[in-house]
Amino acid sequence: MPDLVVLTEQLLAPVPGGTGRYTRELAAALAATAPAGWTVTGAVSRHADVSAAVIPGVRGPRVLPLPRRALIAAWERGVPYWPGGDSVHAFTPFAPPRGRVVVTVHDTVPWTHPSTLTPRGVAWHRRVISRATARAGAIVVPTSAVGEELRRCAPGPAPVHVVGNGVTAFPAEEPVAVPPRYVLAIGTIEPRKGFDLLAAATAELGVPLVVVGPQGWGGVDLRAPHVHLLGRLSDAQLAFVLRRAAVLAAPSLAEGFGLPVVEAMAAGVPVVHSDAPALVEVAGGAGVTVARGESAALVTGLRSVLADPGAAEGLIAAGRRRAEAFTWENAARSVWAIHLGLCRR
Repeated sequence: MPDLVVLTEQLLAPVPGGTGRYTRELAAALAATAPAGWTVTGAVSRHADVSAAVIPGVRGPRVLPLPRRALIAAWERGVPYWPGGDSVHAFTPFAPPRGRVVVTVHDTVPWTHPSTLTPRGVAWHRRVISRATARAGAIVVPTSAVGEELRRCAPGPAPVHVVGNGVTAFPAEEPVAVPPRYVLAIGTIEPRKGFDLLAAATAELGVPLVVVGPQGWGGVDLRAPHVHLLGRLSDAQLAFVLRRAAVLAAPSLAEGFGLPVVEAMAAGVPVVHSDAPALVEVAGGAGVTVARGESAALVTGLRSVLADPGAAEGLIAAGRRRAEAFTWENAARSVWAIHLGLCRR
């Protein structure tokens, strides 16, 4: 029986972030849409506790005998340590050095915006992404914008396929204490997200800002009287907070896709986003676009939605239509087509 091994290591990271949600949702969708006779098995490096990497419908996870650092070192040196299976999908560039492997590259931030990452992170990501484009069987990117940037930044013979992300089906809501009306931001608090600019813009507008997501690197301090830092929430809590937002703001300097944008649109929440190419592509004209890094533009964009109910209603309708294009089932079927094509070579 052929087996697709999916590397779910990101679920065990201290801050899984958006790539953690991508890993969990796509792995589950791959299992649900597996072709007849195929199985899907998770795999992780050696950890004391791998319970966070358990995914409904996915076998395992299979625990490899090497801890993460040792496995990274082995793969970086070209050791063909194979995690098993007939084909492998790496949901991040943490992947075997060669073989029948498909690697998802979420963005090109290490090249386009290196100052928003740690120097160590920039070096590692450039190295492993360049290896993937040179040696992997195929590359998956979430947007055409990332695909074009990747061909410039890390050209290689591996074919690049654009496969959009999906919208999570949230469970029943669990109440969370939030203000009556607020701007919402979702994501790890780090320099690239532009949340510091958003905190200043919402202060100028006199509207509360609710931030969902863990504190990341970079020392971004959002503490202010009008800012509500909720940290990590369960999906049930996130559903409650998301559906009650007046607007979802995504002022990122760079993104590969922007899951919160389509999740907000699907939930009937108007979106204001930066002009980062991937966000513009994903929003498809159904959000308000503002210039990156410009506080005045962000204030104007937010005000245009908050002060005009008619404009907000138009954005909500357009956003719902746009979000229909993104499902995890469609993403999984596209990924399966890539793997089956590799297996027929």
